[in-house]
Amino acid sequence: MKTEPGAWNILIRNSIKTIDELSKEIDLTDEEKIDAKNLPLRITSYYLDLINKYPVLRKAVVPTLNEFKVSDDESVDPLAEDLYKMTPCIIHKYPNRVLFTVTNICGTYCRYCTRSRMVGDNLNFTKSQWDEGFKYISEHPEIVDVLISGGDPLTLSDSNLDYILSNLKKIPHVSIIRIGTKVPVVLPQRITNDLIDVLKRYQPVYINIHFTHEVELTDECKNACKKLLSAGAILGSQTVLLKGINNDAEVLKNLFYELLKIGCKPYYIYQMDRIAGGSHFRCDLDEMIEIMKKLISYNTGMAIPEFIIDTEIGKIPLRLDYVVRNENGKYTLTNFEKNKSIEY
Repeated sequence: MKTEPGAWNILIRNSIKTIDELSKEIDLTDEEKIDAKNLPLRITSYYLDLINKYPVLRKAVVPTLNEFKVSDDESVDPLAEDLYKMTPCIIHKYPNRVLFTVTNICGTYCRYCTRSRMVGDNLNFTKSQWDEGFKYISEHPEIVDVLISGGDPLTLSDSNLDYILSNLKKIPHVSIIRIGTKVPVVLPQRITNDLIDVLKRYQPVYINIHFTHEVELTDECKNACKKLLSAGAILGSQTVLLKGINNDAEVLKNLFYELLKIGCKPYYIYQMDRIAGGSHFRCDLDEMIEIMKKLISYNTGMAIPEFIIDTEIGKIPLRLDYVVRNENGKYTLTNFEKNKSIEY
């Protein structure tokens, strides 16, 4: 499938793809001077500039020797997606919704990617495989919700996105279409007027954007989100909790408030999946719970995402135990401070 010409395509083609190229742009440590093992390297020039300005982002996209350390509880497919693969593109894990992986390419490859087993320039889906996906969905009327993911769907051309969205819209029982992407963060130039024209034809489309840190909310990123809103898109965010990058309540509080200000609802915050070679990113649950408490005390409810642990049996919400006792028909309820309670 050919891509359409445009500045954003040039930026993808010219992105950093080898350690040698990266070493010419930034000073690498001995730990970083490695060939990536499980996941290719790709960093757009736009995001590289952001890394140089905000080194806190570096660990998220620059490979290190830590990727070679695999613990017993880690897997190349930690969510057991391959067990639920019904066609090359369709993962049907939940009763009434499917994951539709339409591409294996991303604008920038995050080192903690849960699908690192299947991304890279040498891999991609074909139009006939998409058609198999449409056929599967059309033959399963219980499917009402389709999440278009990958890879990153917004690395596809406008004509290919139009093809996918139009075919999904033709299926009568599909009422919700979602797109998962990090493109507005790593390649905001992709959000062109032509793309907006495509999305306008299929509104409402729910677009869940992967944000990691408040510093990613540049003017370019905010403008890209504003354009998506103008297309009738409904924006939400998904954030992975990452040790040494964003496992800080103040950082997350600021991120979630800034997202609300640009019309993007904080939706999920994830414990990092148990991907092979990813333990150096993972926070323990006690730390997650403490961060939750602080966020709940700081933020309006609109700025508090659902905390999620994703597993081979599905997504599991991590919620605080506010109902501490049920006795004689009465409940004792606490708030985020835990030293205050009320009988209900």
